[in-house]
Amino acid sequence: MSLQSNDFELFGLKQQFAQDRAVLDERWKSLQREAHPDKFAAQGAAAQRVAMQWSVRINEAYRRLKDPLTRAAYLCELGGAPVNAHTNTAMPAQFLMQQMEWREELDEAQDVQALEALRQSVDASKRALLLQCAQLLDVQNDCNAAVPLVRELMFIEKFAHDLDRGFDKFE
Repeated sequence: MSLQSNDFELFGLKQQFAQDRAVLDERWKSLQREAHPDKFAAQGAAAQRVAMQWSVRINEAYRRLKDPLTRAAYLCELGGAPVNAHTNTAMPAQFLMQQMEWREELDEAQDVQALEALRQSVDASKRALLLQCAQLLDVQNDCNAAVPLVRELMFIEKFAHDLDRGFDKFE
């Protein structure tokens, strides 16, 4: 195994969107046990530094693979279709309208029930987009078509954080 292996290779997983979280968690624990710097204490500082590099690399891969959004973006990148979220902010008009409606609902929410209803709507949209990503990435192998969906998911993720903060005003 090489530090330059992609995350899926590092974890010994099939390069696909659908992943079993329990398998991923167990593989992460196993890799961390193998690479833990304390195991290399008797081999000197250089061996411990290499083990620390491995540990950092394993954690980085785990963070990316465990989250469906970052995993989808990573698969797009591996497939030659980077998301470029910071430089490409164009979004479909229909999606922007949905975002505006959600923002208005958040701003006008008068109670926790209104926020819960909004959360259900947002979560349903997120689930639908994740299913579409799975179809595009795992079945159709179309990273280019998945990129706009990943970007929409990024917007939804940001809005979900804002929604979480909206609950704070009722606590």
